[in-house]
Amino acid sequence: MLGSHAHLARAARDEEFEYMYKTQVKPFVVTLYKYPKIQASLHYSGILLHRIEKSHPEFFMLLEDLVSRKQIELLGGGFYEPVLPLLPLQDKIGQIELLTTYLRRQFGKRPQGCVLPAQVWEQNLVGPLTTCGMAYTFLDEQWFPSPAIPCLTEDQGKLITVFPVSDTLRLAFAQQNPRQVLENLLETTSGDHDAHVITLFPERFYAEREDSAPEFVLHAFFEALSDFDTHFEFTTPGKIFKNFHTLPKVYFPYSTTQFGSAPRQCLIDYPEANGIYAKMMFTHILINQLRGDKERKHSAREELWKAQAYDAFYPAENGGIYRSAVRKAAYKALLSAEKITRENGFTPSLISFDFDLDGEREAMFQGEYLNCYIQATGASVFELDYLPRCWNYLDTFSPERAPAQRASTRRNAFVDHLAPLEARFTISADSRFCGDERFELVELDKDRGLARFCLSPLNDAPSGASPFGNIALDKTYHLEKNALCLRYILSNQGTTPACFNLVPVIDLSFPGDGETMLRLSRSPSEAKESITPDHAVLTDTNGLYVQDLRNEVTLNLLFDRRVDIEIRSITSCPKLTTDVYQSTCISPLIPVSFAAGERFETEIRLQISH
Repeated sequence: MLGSHAHLARAARDEEFEYMYKTQVKPFVVTLYKYPKIQASLHYSGILLHRIEKSHPEFFMLLEDLVSRKQIELLGGGFYEPVLPLLPLQDKIGQIELLTTYLRRQFGKRPQGCVLPAQVWEQNLVGPLTTCGMAYTFLDEQWFPSPAIPCLTEDQGKLITVFPVSDTLRLAFAQQNPRQVLENLLETTSGDHDAHVITLFPERFYAEREDSAPEFVLHAFFEALSDFDTHFEFTTPGKIFKNFHTLPKVYFPYSTTQFGSAPRQCLIDYPEANGIYAKMMFTHILINQLRGDKERKHSAREELWKAQAYDAFYPAENGGIYRSAVRKAAYKALLSAEKITRENGFTPSLISFDFDLDGEREAMFQGEYLNCYIQATGASVFELDYLPRCWNYLDTFSPERAPAQRASTRRNAFVDHLAPLEARFTISADSRFCGDERFELVELDKDRGLARFCLSPLNDAPSGASPFGNIALDKTYHLEKNALCLRYILSNQGTTPACFNLVPVIDLSFPGDGETMLRLSRSPSEAKESITPDHAVLTDTNGLYVQDLRNEVTLNLLFDRRVDIEIRSITSCPKLTTDVYQSTCISPLIPVSFAAGERFETEIRLQISH
């Protein structure tokens, strides 16, 4: 059983789509068409098929011809290639049914089997798959007892057939002459009178060969298969499934061939992935609360499904969650879904809710134009949504980390350092990092829209072990219609004067930092000054004016005193050749000097408008 699979992220640029179409998708199907005796099963994600339908409708005519002459079988799955185990049951079924409906409408055939997105398996997928009419699926041969043969697996009384996919054979075809591979295969099975069922997804070995064009490699591959057609019968899983009578039953462990680790482990290793997952679950709750408008509920749910593709969770070296555009596409879909849930009236609110699913409640401002979510750790903002543009300005990614350091803190906004005056913009060992310290949520005033967090002096402050350990911090957030205000109150609870810089680091994520994306200047009330987005230092200013040119949004960061500000771009994953920009880090220096027992107050205001 020969198969082909392909998927492309929603955020992929047109040139990326064309490259995949011309080197992977089209060559396989066009070459297959020339060999009518060879049958194959095809699985392309719904989002990829949709782009092909728009850009290359002639390809669909070719598929229709192959379907009509029963040379190919189209396989189902999740329309947006989601990580199925991470989804609520309703979304699992919805994603599969969406692709099933699309294939039936386009080609007149309802798929009988499916390919698991990202090859992620959990035993409790059996129920949703069979509910959607899927009779069989595929897993890598390494998860099967030896020898790897088709098996039955069960969960909660539901059964599904699982075909083993030969990765060993795929690698052999990628590295050796196809005729030699087939001869070796015959030798290993000589004298064995039992029929062997071999499933092969050659994937992209023909697209990745640098010495030959994909069409040439595939022609040699299919020509070799044709020459051995007296030894091999080419069929499709649907046809062979009908002839199965007795199959061994196997319970498969959790498995994946693409993630490298369990998807839920990725949520721990990469807090950026957990942020998207938490937003996905919260949006799912909002949609389920809709009553009386089925059409609006369905529209919101379809936007939610767009955000569930595995690309936004999978830490691929050449993309995945590392790519800003992939994460932005996920958040855009989630915020679009949230906006749909608000269409029939909305009242701004302030609630305490465990949004990021860590067992601790966060303060959640939900306004007409802005969402602002604040965690107790660091009393920092980890999500700041501008709803008119469906944009999360705090969606960024920490620079590439070694495996042992992957579970580091997300880059948030208003993460505070208390740094020596002479250190300037260098955060030294003599600084106190409050971003890892737990603040206490002491006030949540829903009527006035205030969330107040307090951080007590460190317990070891009297010993002098912690820099500026005698300083207590009080942070009060207030959300207005189009502005976020933060008031600091610092108190010196030691016995000696204290002098330092308060550095509230603010990461804001834009579509990019090029001249067509971003423009920075001093506050409009001050003299104009050209600022380089990748790195600049402003001295003696009361604000920073930012123009997000792609979104047509302006952000005005205002201080109640003169400050110095460092601006620098944050990039991650040097292996990526595109989309390396992640965010713009803004670090104001606010000098603080007060005697023992005194207080220091300052206010920062972030206005966002379009």
